[in-house]
Amino acid sequence: MAITEPPKIVTSRLAHDDSHTLERFLATGGYEGLRKALAMTPAEVAAEVDAASLLGRGGAGFPAGRKWSMVRPGPLPYLVVNGDESEPATFKDHLLVERDPHQLIEGVVIAAYALQVAQVFVYIRGELALGLERVQGALNEAYEHGAVGRDIFGSGFSVDIVVHPGAGAYICGEETALIESLEGKRGFPRIKPPYFPAAIGLYGEPTVVNNVETMSNLPWIVAHGGAAFAALGEGRSTGTRLFALAGHVRNPGVYELEMVKTTFRDLIYAPVLGGGILHGHELKAFVPGGVSAPWLGPEHLDVPLGQDEVAACGTMLGSGSIVVMDHTTCALRAAWRITRFFWRESCGQCTPCREGSGWLEKILWRIESGAGREEDLDLLMDACDNIAPGVSWPPQQTTICVLGPSIPSSIASGIRMFRDELLLHVKEGACPHG
Repeated sequence: MAITEPPKIVTSRLAHDDSHTLERFLATGGYEGLRKALAMTPAEVAAEVDAASLLGRGGAGFPAGRKWSMVRPGPLPYLVVNGDESEPATFKDHLLVERDPHQLIEGVVIAAYALQVAQVFVYIRGELALGLERVQGALNEAYEHGAVGRDIFGSGFSVDIVVHPGAGAYICGEETALIESLEGKRGFPRIKPPYFPAAIGLYGEPTVVNNVETMSNLPWIVAHGGAAFAALGEGRSTGTRLFALAGHVRNPGVYELEMVKTTFRDLIYAPVLGGGILHGHELKAFVPGGVSAPWLGPEHLDVPLGQDEVAACGTMLGSGSIVVMDHTTCALRAAWRITRFFWRESCGQCTPCREGSGWLEKILWRIESGAGREEDLDLLMDACDNIAPGVSWPPQQTTICVLGPSIPSSIASGIRMFRDELLLHVKEGACPHG
């Protein structure tokens, strides 16, 4: 499959070292999409986003236009932007908030206008210190420029935006936990129903929660039309998307690619993209959508980067993070490190997640440290089955949010794909990879 050259929708300014400044933003068409949106009716703006079939870029892949249509008609009290991005090896939103914060702000104001929102909260992970600094600086400039605040560009529309740093909890990437955090409480996910944000969100009011990358697409969609965005990609997976490529590749980084028209093989091996596996090693497996996702093997390299195409393989594109593992990677150690992360980040609200994650981590560590038993592999799968019955994808829910049922993904992948390697680990009492 040939690599296409679609327009750069959210990364067009990144070739400039000063891409984060207002001067560069205005010189490259910044806030023109907002001016066009303000000349339209809110319903017309929402219709363009709906026509674009823009899937949310935060992980769940829910269409942004449909999410907007789920809230009650009329003015909406709150819009919340999710910039928590805490999935390991996921750093695409990190790039956007650092390198093009004005684009994010323009997208936020466009969404606020379409939804007739008067108050927006931009929630950004606290560890993204430079990103927070730049978004706040850009917001100050946007107020002075007249792109935020009262009577924006003389349109009569007004909105206030607050940048809210998170405290670094992974669970606050889940939209209802994020809302709890914004309200000054612990980041505990809420039970849905009834606490769907579109019905009962921030401060008990209907709320739309959208991801940073989702918001950053809106200026281009409004400027060029939803149909132009929908013409890119294929099926439900329209437009371009950012993919954070990490692991054993020559050129790790963030790449904006046309959905479906590009494959995992293209991303990993193309000289202009990943450049192939480090040191000429062989590919062992890769994580296709953040560490919550089940792994794929070399036989899946030609799967297109599309929502439904990847789902058909029993996994997901998720957060857009692709982690490549070469043949020297210890599958057990990889699963253990991912499980340890989830164990530490569990909010503790639900028993299967709070207790099960710890049990799984202890069993994996027992094998890793040389004290494992052959029956531990079956014990791991049995514990996984209690957390996510059937240990399939999408997972069955036993907890309030999907963190718990995501824990078995790496463990089940390791056992199903590399059972003999794990058994050798047990028999030799040490990692066969040294």
